[in-house]
Amino acid sequence: MPVNAKNKMLTYKGRPLRRKDDIVYYGSMSDKYIIMLQITESESMEDLSLAKRIVVQLQYTDPELKSRDRVVKKSEKESFFEAMDVAAVWLERALASG
Repeated sequence: MPVNAKNKMLTYKGRPLRRKDDIVYYGSMSDKYIIMLQITESESMEDLSLAKRIVVQLQYTDPELKSRDRVVKKSEKESFFEAMDVAAVWLERALASG
């Protein structure tokens, strides 16, 4: 199957990124952990919307757990870059430890 813009998945450091409204999921649901980044505040800059406050959560992917029981770690960052930096480290360490 040829690769085109519709079939190409966005990745960061080799892991998939998916966005639904103001929530970005980082990682694969087939792994034990995933990162959820929730944009809770944004500001407009000309014609762009910039994330100003992001909640980062390391979560289990187990569908049997309740939502509140899935959260392993939680933090709040003031830029998307900072949030992705923390997310990448948390996910890498969590998946390496099993």
